[in-house]
Amino acid sequence: MFINNIDKNLLLKPLQTVIGIVERKQPLPILSNVLIEKKENIINLTTTDLEIQITSYINHQNKDEVKESITVGAKKLQDILRVSPEDSKISLDIKDSKIQIKFNKSRFTLQTLPSSDFPKIEFNTLNIYKIKLTQKVLKKLISMVQYAMALQDIRYYLNGILLVIDKNEIKLIATDGHRLAFIKSNLIELYEKQEIILPRKTINELIKLLNDTEDEIIIELTKNQAKLSFSNTVLITKIIDGKFPDYDRVIPNYSNHLILNKMTIMQALQRAAILSNEKFKGIRFVLTEKNLRLVSNNNEQEESQEDIETVYQGPAIDIGFNVNYLLEGLNNIPDENIAFSFGDANSSLLLTIPNNDNFKYVVMPMRI
Repeated sequence: MFINNIDKNLLLKPLQTVIGIVERKQPLPILSNVLIEKKENIINLTTTDLEIQITSYINHQNKDEVKESITVGAKKLQDILRVSPEDSKISLDIKDSKIQIKFNKSRFTLQTLPSSDFPKIEFNTLNIYKIKLTQKVLKKLISMVQYAMALQDIRYYLNGILLVIDKNEIKLIATDGHRLAFIKSNLIELYEKQEIILPRKTINELIKLLNDTEDEIIIELTKNQAKLSFSNTVLITKIIDGKFPDYDRVIPNYSNHLILNKMTIMQALQRAAILSNEKFKGIRFVLTEKNLRLVSNNNEQEESQEDIETVYQGPAIDIGFNVNYLLEGLNNIPDENIAFSFGDANSSLLLTIPNNDNFKYVVMPMRI
């Protein structure tokens, strides 16, 4: 018996951890499979798309100490485990290049592929750079910038997040060329400076897998790989080889500031977005003394206008922005009040958190 009488959820949980990078249609059939390895009292489940590899492991008391491994269709195995009764005990048995899954009076027989053909990614252990922080901190940092990543941009180095370690600080920066999000936090220990670009798919998996707890995550970096170990999970990923834009030059320093309640401005922007141009989603900020007017219109010559009372006392500014960019940034800022900083009618907009220098969100203007 390959695996005998294991609780359904004990097997389903690690499978759900690793299955996010699996696609049903793959250039190599084995990439649709999960590698299951039994080593004494440890069971490893591993998937890969040749760029990322995720392994999740569980403890399970086996009667025998024989080391065995097999690969089986990940999605099919997940579907079978999902529909099994909650209190099911699952058994897996390998026979003649097939695997039989048993629980109660149910039997499923699936095709397998040899584990020797599974393209495992080996982590290069030469010149490792290692840092430690909590899962909660890393998850929060990623969530506050990930929306600004590019999506399939020909400038491949924008399709991810720049991670910078410098002394006792960790910084994450994302940009698609139209907006830039920056966040930093303090680390407990001091580190030499290191910069890598984590791919978009890796970031999306980390958002799903990281816990909002003080549990530790260990990040190990080499020249072209990153390894993240946390919560019985190990994620190995290639890193993007490219020169990330100079983010310090993009972040402006303005003297015209306006502090707004986040919910007030978000709701006003959502209303204004209804009549904005469907393709460009442009909205005008008309800023005058003690007043902010939001104006939107579309090709049908329909218009929306909304005024918000403010304490603004700077120069008058009339400038346009993509309303979706503004809403995405605001939606990922947990604070109640947001500082809007302006240059002139041709300058970018800077969003920050009052009395907090750790977060910056820059949105380029657009003509409306």
